[in-house]
Parts: sequence; C-alpha cells; structure tokens
Amino acid sequence: MSTDTTNDKGISTELATGKFTDEMLQKMRDLIGTELRTEASVNNEYATRLAILRFAEGIGDDNPLWTDEEYAASGPFGEIVAPPSFIFACLGSIQVGWPGLGGFHAETRMKFERPIRVDDKITASVVFDGFDGPTDSSFGGKRIKDYLRQEYRNQDGELVATFICSRMRFERGEMQSRRSSRKIELPHPWTEEQLEQIEENILAEKPRGAVPRYWEDVEIGDELDTVTKGPLGLTDEIAYIAAGAAPVPRLTAHGVALRKYRKHPKWAYRDPNTKALEPVYSVHYNDYAASLQGAQIAYDVGIQRTCWGIHCLTNWMGDAGFVKSLHGQYRAHVYLSDVVVLGGKIIDKKVDEDGDHVVEIETWAMNQRDKNVMPGSAVVVLPSKGDAK
Repeated sequence: MSTDTTNDKGISTELATGKFTDEMLQKMRDLIGTELRTEASVNNEYATRLAILRFAEGIGDDNPLWTDEEYAASGPFGEIVAPPSFIFACLGSIQVGWPGLGGFHAETRMKFERPIRVDDKITASVVFDGFDGPTDSSFGGKRIKDYLRQEYRNQDGELVATFICSRMRFERGEMQSRRSSRKIELPHPWTEEQLEQIEENILAEKPRGAVPRYWEDVEIGDELDTVTKGPLGLTDEIAYIAAGAAPVPRLTAHGVALRKYRKHPKWAYRDPNTKALEPVYSVHYNDYAASLQGAQIAYDVGIQRTCWGIHCLTNWMGDAGFVKSLHGQYRAHVYLSDVVVLGGKIIDKKVDEDGDHVVEIETWAMNQRDKNVMPGSAVVVLPSKGDAK
C-alpha cells in the first residue's frame, strides 16, 4: 500500500509515475528536430586551469597533462589541455519531455575532433533526434529509447566533440514492481584483504605520459592497462557533481530550488526522513530516491562511467595519442560499494580514411560480480614512427 503524500503545491514523497499514452508519443514526435534550451544545465563555459583540475580530480584522474602546468608546457600542446571527457563539465546533458516517466542513460556515442586547451570557451547545442518504441522489456515493462545530439564548439566555432546521448524511458511503477527480481547483496561485503588489494591496484596505476606509444609497436590482441574505480562512495558522487559534470538541470539550494520546484513540482520529491525537498537526480546519492526509481540503493551516473573509460584510454595511449571516437552501453547499475575495473583489447589497427594511424579497441568495465557493466569500443589515434622522421 502506498504511503505517498502530496501537498497542495504538487510536491510528493514519491517520484512522478506517468504512463505511455498516444498523446504523449505524438507530442514527442512533434519535438523531433527541435534545438533545446541549455541555459539551466550549463556548468562551465571556460576550460580554466581550475575548472580542468576540478573535473580531473572529480573523476579520479591526476594525469599531469591536465593538472601540472610545468609538465604540460613540455608536452605536445605546450600547455595544459583538458581530458576529452571535459565536455561533460560544460554540459552533461539535458532532459526533454516524457512527463512522469523514469529514465536511465542507456548508451553513449562520442566523436572527438580536437583537444580542449586551457581557457577555451566551450558552447554546447542540443537537438532532439527522436526515439524508438515503445517496446516491451523484461526489465521494466514498456520502454522507449530516445536520442539527444549534443555538439560542443570552441570560441572559434570549431567543432570539438559530438555526443549522442540515448536514454531508456519507462513507467516507474513497473520498475518498482520488478525491483526484487534484481536484488543483490548490498553494500558489497568486502573483506579487509580484498580492500587492500583494490587499493594497491589503484595506486599502481599511472599514465603512459611523455613516452610515445607508437602505432607500429602495438599488435592486435594487446590488452590495455586497467584502471580501477571503487569501492564507489558517496564522496565520489559529490566530487563528480562538484566537478561540474552533472546534473540536468543544475542543482540549486534553498529559495532558488524551492521556487524552481513550485514551478515544476515533478522535478522534486519530499524525502520522508529529512523532510527536505530533493531533486529526481538524487537517485545518484540518495538511497530512498534510488528505490523509487526501481534500484536497490544509490548508483553512479552514466556519463561518469564513460569518464572512467576515457581515463583508461588516455592512461594507455600517452600524451601523443588522441581518442577519436568511442561507444559504450550501460548494462547494469554501479551501486555505491561496487568496484569497476576498466580495460580493453586491440581488435584492429589500420590507417583510416583520414590518414590517421588508429587502433580499434574493444572496451569493457567489469564489476566484482563479473558483469560487464559498460561493453563498448573505441578508436584511438597513435603516433607513427614515420611521422617522427
């Protein structure tokens, strides 16, 4: 029996529970091709030294190419550059339509054109490209998959990156009713010996750095050096938010938040424990909100996981490499207390249509339950010995 209470301002102790209707689907079809407003979700415009540092630390990546001015000055760019994932610190994503439905980030496709240099101004535009479905799903009843195309340009109007963000939309009531079928032991029961080994693995990680990884020196079948994240804690999520990479829209407090929630009651719920108003985004750090979404406890952010994958790629490729494109699917929640090991294997090497010496990489992100929570692929440009002559 529901214990939901809704006040006369429309604020509830539950998340909104909408249904797919013909009217909703038609309204969303009418939005296809629309450029969406981004003002409420922009976190950074300028890639300042401190903005880059805050973001790199927020994803646990202390590569000196992003964080050390003296080191970067002798590097291939002559100055600090941002990790490719910094675009998320400018605008992670935005929400569009589907009132009352739940959503999970399901898939990411990215293409990178050029690096972000310190003090570049990055501007994002977002277009709603449409959706597939609805179709039936054993995970949460009917679902659709929508597509947002996000393009990021620098102060010269040059395209820096394109990000296709795909989300699954579902009826929250169905997700909640099937929650018990996905139950696992949480928090994970780590032993002291296991935790010690995890921390040793993390401390052993280091970026390739200034030593070039030449295209000629890698072979099909070679595996990447791994990167470990976890056990995921609340501060990891707070650091990611503080880095500017989320949420959608920006988190606000006190009167600023209250006025926003009075205007948009479905953006928030009242936490029954603290009695505070919390945004739907708090599923990533509030266990109660996560349970309303059909999850067991709070869980990571989709693009946060992509940032970890990019960290693995940039550590392996070295300062002279370049991530050209990547793709990843989010196959399961990464819950607080989980550990994820990210890696990959070279499956092809070639000179592509642009004349770049590239390797194609199968990528993965394995949790402690031997579940690949982000299968994907990437294309990385490596320096060639021929170019050095």
